[in-house]
Amino acid sequence: MSGHSKWSTIKRKKGANDAKRGKMFTRLIKEITIAAREGGADPETNPRLRLAVQNAKGANMPKENIERAIKKATGDDAAKYEEISFEGYAPNGIGVFVECLSDNNNRTVASVRSIFNKYGGSLGTNGSLSFLFDRKGIFTIRKNDDIDMDEFELELIDAGAEEIETDDDMISVTCAMEDFGNLNKKLEEIGVEPVSADLQRIPNDTRILDVENSRKVLRLVDALEEEEDVQNVFHNLEMTEELEAELEKQ
Repeated sequence: MSGHSKWSTIKRKKGANDAKRGKMFTRLIKEITIAAREGGADPETNPRLRLAVQNAKGANMPKENIERAIKKATGDDAAKYEEISFEGYAPNGIGVFVECLSDNNNRTVASVRSIFNKYGGSLGTNGSLSFLFDRKGIFTIRKNDDIDMDEFELELIDAGAEEIETDDDMISVTCAMEDFGNLNKKLEEIGVEPVSADLQRIPNDTRILDVENSRKVLRLVDALEEEEDVQNVFHNLEMTEELEAELEKQ
């Protein structure tokens, strides 16, 4: 699995404090807002909104928060978010792809550029990292005793799953972008609701750095993820066992 996915797993295992949970809810509300504004307030007829609501539930967002976000998104005073992406390099040439939802492009550009500069990185032009990342569907599913893994894996492979990985409490499923809808539909059919389901940018080539230089990269990644307008950050740093062990000590 990609460096990004492993880094996400490490952070999930470390647990989310209130501030990080608040940031996560803000991201989810933005996604609900743009989905409802573009496709309507009914999740049954709006696939993007249905997915956003599903992810919000998986993150334990209260039902009233979800309903309030949908209602506000379809009102006259709804925030007008735009999707913006940035491509650049962290220290030691690690590729970084940043996805944002913003209601002020100038502010977002200035903030993201400032973070890259502060942490020793550099912004590139759009498309400069297109060779490095493939868009893949990533599903995270909580393991439970009701799931027969052998049968479950066969169902998912038939629906387009390319890779299935498990740890102590989670199942991670990867598929091609074009199979994302089929796999999501299959999970609905068999009554499995994922904790999260989204399209991620998975590096097709990762790089290994020593722990000290890896920390420099991850400081940049963390700073970007803390930025208000940033939704997702992807990179091609290889999360080696040595690096994972050091990070888990924190």
